[in-house]
Amino acid sequence: MDRDAGKKALEQLRERYPQKFAVLKTVFGHIHRGQTIFISTACGEPKHLVHSMIDFVESDPKAFSDAEVLSVWTLGVAPYADPKFEYNFRHNSFFVSDSTRNAVNEGMADYTPVFLSQVPALFRKRRVPVDIALIQTSLPDEHGFMSLGVSVDITKAATEMATTVIAQTNAYMPRVHGDAFVHIDDVDFVVPYDEPLLTYEASVPGEIAERIGKYVSRIVQNGDTIQVGYGSLPDAILSNLFEKKHLGVHTELISDGIVALMKAGVIDNTRKTIDRGKTVATFCMGKQETYDYLHDNPGVAFREIDYTNNPLTIAQIQNMTAINSALQIDLTGQATAVSLGQTFYSGIGGQADFMRGAVLAPGGRTILALPSTAKDDEISRIVPVLDEAAGVTLIRGDIHYVITEYGIAYLHGKNIRERAMELSSIAHPKFRSWLISEAKKRSMVYKDQAFIAGKKGEYPEELEVYRTTKSNLDILIRPVKISDEPRLKDFFYSLSDESVRRRFMSSRTDMPHERLQDFVIIDFTKEMVMLAVRQIEEGVEEIVGVGQYGIHEPTHTAEVALVVRDDHQDQGVGTELLKYLTSLARSQGLLGFTAEVLYENAPMLHMFSRMGYDIHRTAEAGVVELRIGFRGRDDAPRT
Repeated sequence: MDRDAGKKALEQLRERYPQKFAVLKTVFGHIHRGQTIFISTACGEPKHLVHSMIDFVESDPKAFSDAEVLSVWTLGVAPYADPKFEYNFRHNSFFVSDSTRNAVNEGMADYTPVFLSQVPALFRKRRVPVDIALIQTSLPDEHGFMSLGVSVDITKAATEMATTVIAQTNAYMPRVHGDAFVHIDDVDFVVPYDEPLLTYEASVPGEIAERIGKYVSRIVQNGDTIQVGYGSLPDAILSNLFEKKHLGVHTELISDGIVALMKAGVIDNTRKTIDRGKTVATFCMGKQETYDYLHDNPGVAFREIDYTNNPLTIAQIQNMTAINSALQIDLTGQATAVSLGQTFYSGIGGQADFMRGAVLAPGGRTILALPSTAKDDEISRIVPVLDEAAGVTLIRGDIHYVITEYGIAYLHGKNIRERAMELSSIAHPKFRSWLISEAKKRSMVYKDQAFIAGKKGEYPEELEVYRTTKSNLDILIRPVKISDEPRLKDFFYSLSDESVRRRFMSSRTDMPHERLQDFVIIDFTKEMVMLAVRQIEEGVEEIVGVGQYGIHEPTHTAEVALVVRDDHQDQGVGTELLKYLTSLARSQGLLGFTAEVLYENAPMLHMFSRMGYDIHRTAEAGVVELRIGFRGRDDAPRT
């Protein structure tokens, strides 16, 4: 429907329902003391109606008093929260926004914590009564239907339950499909006024957000259905998904980033198990171009928030991937997105609904993405325990992945000790030693847990490489992490007694925590431990080989050793490990390797001989000592 047709339909309605097109003084004269006034959400806020209501009160300060202004998200200036109107208004929000945060925390406004999916039921059961609804709609069509456009969320339920509905029709509001339509018969007053909608433009993502976005893109798979929030971090996440295919969207919020992926064909919704072919959301915050794209677009359906955010709906979507952020997460895996201590910052919103729904969905996964620090690296967002009085948004069972600019931690199914180690490993380096120390005090980790502070103990992510072995086995070769201890324990106990004896030249077959620490607590300036790993299922890696060397500074050489899991031997894993260790040693300027190999270990001796370097051998008591000189071919690390 074009604008001219909408204007024509509007004039026809004016002729048919002249009483609905009253002057503003008459319209606002229907607001009485003590009533509840609902205002549409975020970019759907009817600016003209709100400012006109304020003008009405200023011209007649005693027109009404003690009215409660109810909303989800206030993107505008919220003049009703100004202390000078405290006689007339008291603001109550289901979500704390920038424009109302101070008022809420100073006791001048109220915050109602609730899952947003539950709000329509509160309206319909009159537990939260709505007397006046100030809404904004598109121009009407010839049938008298107007679209709620970018704010369906709880606005539809408020419109249905309000005693008096006042609608600002606006030619700038897109005609959005789904649950968005309101008929002229259900509106008490129509106030035509065209003005640009409120827009939301996140700040340009910085380097940290981009790094986080790249990590998230590793987790999101082709064909997944995604939910993402708002802000510069979600925008960075979305901008890293352009190489994906057949993504679907079931979300609370449509943003510019989602529309960009739709225009590029990345989001086509062809693999969704419900609402196939449609991007489903409940409200939108973005630029005018995004609103224009939504206009009369049958590929987009705005549904009420008790549908989009209902965990039982979300749980029906195969491969549902919920991506959210938080203010803080503690070492046990519980997070807050609501408050910093007792200071209310945002609200429960839809985060918990989506994360819990995704946990229940077949193939579903949850991702909590956040920068490692706040306030210019002065405060760690990963903390031993949440700040006192902080509201727990996500409990320990809600989160699968946690991602910072320093990597990915997988928490699902992990015990508290493993979680503490995983999360410490992706914290900002300046806080890792403190986190380990605090975890020890709280008995979260081993009392003797070692840690190497500073750059020398930092995980060198740039050394990660993918290789394909001679048997076409795809492996990731990466440095060991401090959180790898449980995986290494499983690896060592999977080895046969013969493999253990050949590697350690000892009859000792146990591998307690004390010995495992020697493999995971690494000073990368003096030694190197590289793992050959395979991902066997979502978030689960298995180690199939371990290679390491320790530098002998007087000779500027290193002693090297390798071991490969029995069921992966003779598949080229050891060869790829040794080749990469050799390239790393050469890049450090080392002159060569030394190695001790049992004489009976013919496969290992043969592997060394194939490396193409000068090798000097000596044998004594069944042990062959190899001295390998790095001369000849250049085997620098491949990227």
